[in-house]
Amino acid sequence: MYEIDREAFGAFLAGLRKEKGLTQKELAQQLYVSDKAVSKWERGLSLPDISLLTPLAEILGVTVTELLRGERLEEQTLPVEQVEELVTGSLELSGAQRKQKRQNRRRRGLLLALSAALTLVELLALRWAGFSWPVLWNELGVVEGLCLGFGAWVCLLAPDVLPAYYDQNHISSFSSGPVRLNLAGVRISNRNWPHLMGAARWWLLVTPVVFPLLYLAIQCFVPGLWTAGRLWLTLAAALGLFVPMIIAGKRYE
Repeated sequence: MYEIDREAFGAFLAGLRKEKGLTQKELAQQLYVSDKAVSKWERGLSLPDISLLTPLAEILGVTVTELLRGERLEEQTLPVEQVEELVTGSLELSGAQRKQKRQNRRRRGLLLALSAALTLVELLALRWAGFSWPVLWNELGVVEGLCLGFGAWVCLLAPDVLPAYYDQNHISSFSSGPVRLNLAGVRISNRNWPHLMGAARWWLLVTPVVFPLLYLAIQCFVPGLWTAGRLWLTLAAALGLFVPMIIAGKRYE
């Protein structure tokens, strides 16, 4: 089974990039990825997504075949056997990436299940402490449900890669089925999309666990602020999601 030599690929990539007078950041910007991703490729720690091979080769002025072999070829025609090996290697690369994506989704699913389980335990504890179900639902359940519901989409259903037109245009909104996302002032692209989703996952999985604890703390320790405190806490939990997403979006824009 032919396997892409990551070290040879990385060294060849680094050499070509320097020949073109590009920094890792400049190359990353042309591919709409992070400079950390380029750094990992050049160090042989990972390989680019198969969809990036053609644009990467075009930017560096080589063929995809040369890129996969990690060397320039004097003859542009390869024996059939070597072509088949390269195709097999690229398919294995694609298969490994799909496997990694499935593992990432499975890991995120486990974190979602853990967040939901902890939230349920907290609600049961509050019920045992004397809170009625209507109160828990009206004042906690809506926020918890929205966070975990949207969190399920972000963890399990959100796309890993956006359509190409996001990279070619200035777009600040995203829609998929019932999900509508609008980040005013942020250009959404494949460069910052993974970071946007990472920020959203962090907020949506942590908030359902922390929200009941803060809710209880306000009632126990600052009862004079009970009505106003609950309102501001609910607004912060519901709308605060956009703060880390906007920060992440602007940072990696």
